[in-house]
Amino acid sequence: MSDSHQQSGGSPADPATDPRTDYDYQGAAVERPDLLAALERRVEGDVRFDSYTRTLYATDASAYEQLPIGVVAPVSTDDVAAVMRYCAEEGIPVLPRGGGTSLAGQAVNEAVVLDFKRHMDAFLDVDPDGRTARAQAGITLARLNDRLEPHGLKFAPDPAWGDKSVLGGAIGNNTTGAHSLQYGKTDAYVESCEVVLADGTVTEFGWVELDELHERADPDGDLEARIHAAVARILDEEAEEIDARYPDLKRNVSGYNLDHLLENAREHDAVNLGRLLAGSEGTLAIVTEAAVSLVPKPEATAIAMLTYDGVLPAMRDVAPILEHDPSAVEVMDDVLLDLARDTPEFADLVDTLPEGTDSTLLVEFYADSPAAAREKVEALLADRLPEGHSSAEAADVGTTPSTHAVDALEAYDDDRQAKFWKMRKAGLPILLSRTSDEKHWPFIEDTAVPPEHLPEYVADLQELFAEYDTFAAYYAHAGPGVLHIRPLLNLKDDDGIETMAALADAVSDLVIEYGGSVSGEHGDGKARTRWNRKLYGERLWEAFRDLKSTFDPDWLLNPGSVCGTPDLTDDLRYGPEYSFAADFEPVLDWSNENEFQGMVELCHGCAGCTGHQETTGGVMCPTYRAAEEEITSTRGRANMLREAMGGDLPADPFDEEFVHEVLDLCIGCKGCKRDCPSGVDMAKLKAEVVHEYHQREGVTLRDRLFANVEDVLSLGSTFAPVSNWVMDAPGVGWLMERTVGIARERSFPAFHRRTFRDRWRAHGGTSVPAAEAERRALLLADPYTNYSHPAVGMAAVRALEAAGVHVRVPTDVGDSGRPAFSKSMLDHARATARENVDALAPRVEDGWDVVTVEPSDAVMYQLDYRDLLSGEDVERVAANTYGVFEYLDRFRLDESVEFDDPAESLTYHGHCQQKATQKDHHVVGVLRRAGYEVDALDSGCCGMAGSFGYQAEHYSMSKAIAGELFEQVDESPAETVVAPGASCRSQLADHGADGEPPHPVEKLAAALTD
Repeated sequence: MSDSHQQSGGSPADPATDPRTDYDYQGAAVERPDLLAALERRVEGDVRFDSYTRTLYATDASAYEQLPIGVVAPVSTDDVAAVMRYCAEEGIPVLPRGGGTSLAGQAVNEAVVLDFKRHMDAFLDVDPDGRTARAQAGITLARLNDRLEPHGLKFAPDPAWGDKSVLGGAIGNNTTGAHSLQYGKTDAYVESCEVVLADGTVTEFGWVELDELHERADPDGDLEARIHAAVARILDEEAEEIDARYPDLKRNVSGYNLDHLLENAREHDAVNLGRLLAGSEGTLAIVTEAAVSLVPKPEATAIAMLTYDGVLPAMRDVAPILEHDPSAVEVMDDVLLDLARDTPEFADLVDTLPEGTDSTLLVEFYADSPAAAREKVEALLADRLPEGHSSAEAADVGTTPSTHAVDALEAYDDDRQAKFWKMRKAGLPILLSRTSDEKHWPFIEDTAVPPEHLPEYVADLQELFAEYDTFAAYYAHAGPGVLHIRPLLNLKDDDGIETMAALADAVSDLVIEYGGSVSGEHGDGKARTRWNRKLYGERLWEAFRDLKSTFDPDWLLNPGSVCGTPDLTDDLRYGPEYSFAADFEPVLDWSNENEFQGMVELCHGCAGCTGHQETTGGVMCPTYRAAEEEITSTRGRANMLREAMGGDLPADPFDEEFVHEVLDLCIGCKGCKRDCPSGVDMAKLKAEVVHEYHQREGVTLRDRLFANVEDVLSLGSTFAPVSNWVMDAPGVGWLMERTVGIARERSFPAFHRRTFRDRWRAHGGTSVPAAEAERRALLLADPYTNYSHPAVGMAAVRALEAAGVHVRVPTDVGDSGRPAFSKSMLDHARATARENVDALAPRVEDGWDVVTVEPSDAVMYQLDYRDLLSGEDVERVAANTYGVFEYLDRFRLDESVEFDDPAESLTYHGHCQQKATQKDHHVVGVLRRAGYEVDALDSGCCGMAGSFGYQAEHYSMSKAIAGELFEQVDESPAETVVAPGASCRSQLADHGADGEPPHPVEKLAAALTD
């Protein structure tokens, strides 16, 4: 995504040149065409009232679902005001929305949704000396902090989803984060807000001295005067009740922010009406811009991870730890530690914990220097570990009132600290990866109690969950007393819904008993609004409702939240009436509790797929990063597919419109399989659904050509070089686009008369006798290597033989089935896979390894074959297939090889499917040991995605996806670009001036000592 879009405030894209353009769902039903037309006349931004768009905005990250009336993506405050004025005249509710990451349902409503993230995301100004910045409401916190980084400043609240959450949402939710002990909540950093009021008035809310507040107050005046009067009345008449009823907590975001309002009045003899909006969830006014204060980034940090033999001893230790003034105290219980232990990335770290560790507290310190940070950790350990006990060794000690920790791990360098933090966050994605009807639902997951009451509170929760025959993990922000707790429930049946209601009621009673809040982080919404009356009492409840009525006389702004009367079991995403009517027989292997349905329903709406466009890195979701359209995200596609399968979307999931509008732009990179917090495998879902579409509607000529690319390349090779002259002839590109839909701008791979197999035969067989070989490898001649890049194949032969590998190139295995699989022609792909497994399995059993040059082929054998076939043979082949660099690195074969000093630096772009399966690092390790300097780009998909980038209708999207890669390549200081994927090299060839870049194995072979 270009930074100019961020700077400009988001003027609509030119549909002729940019994929970030309006989508026209031709067959989608349109609600309220009169309202659609009226708003289209009044605003410059996007206005969409079709059933597809409404479905996309019907869910957030909560348990709730509610179709909006329509969606408007404004480009300016004028647009917002125009929408609000018209809706006020017509009595139509309005809901401001950011990233849709809300966990309590406050981002879904039967209203006109204002999507600020799409266009109104500009960074406007920064005053480094005054430590303030101003930005539009739709800017993500990650983007905001990225712009502040050069000044050594940051916006202090740091929610875990900061690359998805936006500034307006942070204000609406009064966001905080893991470091609230140090920084508090968003309300402390709001200096002023540009807002649109319920009648469409645009004004600025900021600091107002109390005398001026009373001067402006007029209960019979205009809307602003009435608002000032209501605020003045609360300060004059409700101070005593506020003091008595608001919990004494660092983390309370329930109800309206009256305690902070009163605190400001007492401390400053002034109030900030912008801060009153913090935590209001869009029910009082619509924030369009905000000026916020900033803090310096910490000079140094250090971490101690204290270990305990139970969650209750850990809870008892929180209060004593707080006396050491940490910046964060985070808990993980045994459930999440077990999940982390089963994750390869964290298994080694968890295994270093003492045997019997049941829970941990991650304690972080800020300091002015690394030495000072280390001193704070040492002081903590001296206090919280048994006397004379070293943190480097385990001890079997019991817990006592003064010493609870059993042991501790320490982290002082950045990488180790990052790993500690990543492990703390690792459990939740696995927790949310259940494909059964029972899921861990968020509805009591951010209750807060004073830290000194955590042990009793957790003990009571455990008893309560046992009573209802369920359980939950305990994790997150123990320091300020906020535990994330998600009971396991089945909300598809009445018993599960009744249990949800009963647990919520009982837990709210416990929270109030211990002086806590029903929401310490994620807000009220549909899940917790009803408990505000219980928490604050009748008088403040009525004060909330009076304040709401003053700001919003007709209750049009996000009605229901904060002081409404929603039932927490209404508008649930699932329920007894929910049905899943998949009228077809899936052909891939879906080994989970609910098979295909389980994967379709796996997305919980966290928006993890929409955050990577804010920073470079990560794999998913390439099309969303390019287009910034919800329907191009994994979340959008998953929600649409679930609704279509359930019959709630007026579209057949197997008709041309749905396949084209919803699934066509999924490029099969598999990034979601790795980067989605729940592991939604959209590439596999698409393959299954489009395969069924092919069964019903047939397959196009173009798809057949791409699926049978080996035949096409073989034919071109047979007639080379004439075939190359023909393909380069004037007018051929135009003809190909007109006849089969291949983009005229694309150049085609060259055909070679002497194939890789021909050159292998001329090579005379392997130079490494089997009896002397380290290993034996079957090097596969995939179609692109065999017919278009034979030099790459021979480079792989040289590298393998230099590493002592006995090599053969089989003549009976070529196409892996990847081309057919990528076109969702699964019967064709399965037949190819069966032939290859039958040919390879006996040889693998005889001790041969299978090695590929093309990364997507390696993934096909390793992963996709297991979805197409079953049995010992396919498992054996899958387990013994490697990419060439994975093979060299896994068995350290290159360590015995002698290399010349290449004195060359390489820019390495890994294949997206390698990244998704976490195998692209092998290339970097081998090249560096060969003597190359390697700049390994943290890049996503190149945009070609096999045949995707060749298709005329996808050309602009393909190039837009590639934009981030091109920028990284241009900024890399290295001399030569290398990429293992044939399609990646084709895309890079169109960008560079030096033709197609080499495969990294060619560079490895070039560095061999002769």
